[in-house]
Amino acid sequence: MAHIIVFGNEKGGSGKSTTAMHIATALARMGHRVGGLDLDLRQRTFGRYIENRMATIEKREMDTASPILIDLPEIDPGSVAEGENIYDLRLSAAVSDLDERCDFIVIDCPGSHTRLSQVAHSLADTLVTPMNDSFVDFDLLARIDAETYEIKGPSVYSEMVWHSRQLRAKAGLKPIDWIVVRNRLGAQQMHNKRKVGEALTNLSQRIGFRVAPGFSERVIFRELFPLGMTLLDLRELGVERMNISNVAARQEVRDLLKMLNLPGVTVDF
Repeated sequence: MAHIIVFGNEKGGSGKSTTAMHIATALARMGHRVGGLDLDLRQRTFGRYIENRMATIEKREMDTASPILIDLPEIDPGSVAEGENIYDLRLSAAVSDLDERCDFIVIDCPGSHTRLSQVAHSLADTLVTPMNDSFVDFDLLARIDAETYEIKGPSVYSEMVWHSRQLRAKAGLKPIDWIVVRNRLGAQQMHNKRKVGEALTNLSQRIGFRVAPGFSERVIFRELFPLGMTLLDLRELGVERMNISNVAARQEVRDLLKMLNLPGVTVDF
């Protein structure tokens, strides 16, 4: 069965789609068969990224690996039995399709709570939650005391993940490996960075996730979107020598992929 990696966070602007695309592309370039699903049916950033990539590969006749993208299949509402949810059926059909031909399925969820997102979380073997390194994003995971920074209790997204874990346990599936990724870590604001880091460490021990450093605020992570390319594809785009920032960004992708500890993956780029 394909290993399902879900990128989820009920807050927009945390870097879910960018992180998902770089991990999916890295796996594809390493020779793994990777399928992609974008559950943000309105914005479709992840889906558009892969579509742009396929168009560039075809136009430039590039011999470059890519994730494959499928849309959720349409289902006749009249065929849905009483008590069934049409979105559950559409997602299940898409996952079954990719499961037969992929080693990994990368699912990008919208930055809001939806039925599709909730079901996708219950399917996750690996759950990746990117967050900006601030207490604004931390608030989605837990509520804290404004004076002491002590954790008062889990917040809405953590409760949803807990519910997904319960569903998997009842179905006899292995537990979700949950990784919270700290994106846009700045070189400055050391006091805030330390406070957020301490709060995440405390929370991780209480509700069970791992913390990983993510991607810094670098233009290279976003500027190749129209081409559907990533910093891993720079040589295919004619860049012979990478600058220091690009080398550092490549290392960030490598480090995150190692932290995910995916089955059968040896990080060798």
